[in-house]
Amino acid sequence: MKAIRVHEFGDADALRYEDVPTPSAGPGEVLIKIEAIGVNPVDTYIRAGVHLIRPELPFIPGSDAAGTVLAVGAGVSSFRAGDRVYAAGSLGDAWGDCYAEQLVRRAEQFRPLPDNVSFAQGAAIGVPYGTAYRALIQRGGAKAGETVLVHGASGGVGTAALQIAAANGISTIGTAGSQRGLDLIREHGADHVLDHTKAGYLDAVGDLTGGKGPDIILEMLANVNLARDMEIAAKYGRIVVIGNRGPVEINAREAMMKELDIIGIALPNTPPDDMAAIHAALGKGLANGSLNPVIGKELPLTEAIESHHAVLRPGAYGKIVLIP
Repeated sequence: MKAIRVHEFGDADALRYEDVPTPSAGPGEVLIKIEAIGVNPVDTYIRAGVHLIRPELPFIPGSDAAGTVLAVGAGVSSFRAGDRVYAAGSLGDAWGDCYAEQLVRRAEQFRPLPDNVSFAQGAAIGVPYGTAYRALIQRGGAKAGETVLVHGASGGVGTAALQIAAANGISTIGTAGSQRGLDLIREHGADHVLDHTKAGYLDAVGDLTGGKGPDIILEMLANVNLARDMEIAAKYGRIVVIGNRGPVEINAREAMMKELDIIGIALPNTPPDDMAAIHAALGKGLANGSLNPVIGKELPLTEAIESHHAVLRPGAYGKIVLIP
């Protein structure tokens, strides 16, 4: 079969489109024909060799995919040939092998894909929606009636967080950096929108929250925003750090005086029971339509290099997927 492989860590040019052995389903495993592949920023960090996950070379990148079951191994009763599924393993126990035409994983690392959800949308669930739910509900402890500020809300994790918040009665303030992005986040549940390219854009947060500040902040770029987040957060607020690209200097007194919680999240750390709860909730939301993954761009698998450039560019808009 055809796949993308990395033979040495490096820039996007390290992604090679080539022939690789076709996998087969062993005991407890499921083999799928991949119809769509999700591209995540973490894929670029692993490819570059700057992530804690360092696969043995050569490796096939990618953690998120959706497709149709081709075969099941001995002992598998949860799926059968023809079923629509998406990959749902955490990065730690099921990362890799998705940038390909076929994928084999343990049966418990796949989930049913509702008929109302496209394969491209299915490829946008695993990391983005898993991260958003883990950050907002499980680690952030968001409750109905609270307010969350979502930085970079027009990207895959951001739009997921807006939809999850809306489904749980949580008010939202979303930021984006283009008119297209601002329109998108309005469409997907943001009660208020802010243009983060404008100087002083966070000054409006106080008025939008009646002077209180947001109860929760989902932070996609802590090295840029964390110090300011601490200033605008509500007393007893929670700041959940989802992304960071460098060192940051903060005034810890802000955390002391407001008794803020600054919480880190890394999806691979999610315990199995919590991961199962995440995908049970996501499955319900997908089936009832409250969760609706946004696809910003589809590219053929042969353009994996461009996808790794695109996923890191400013102006995020939905999810980038590859089609084998």
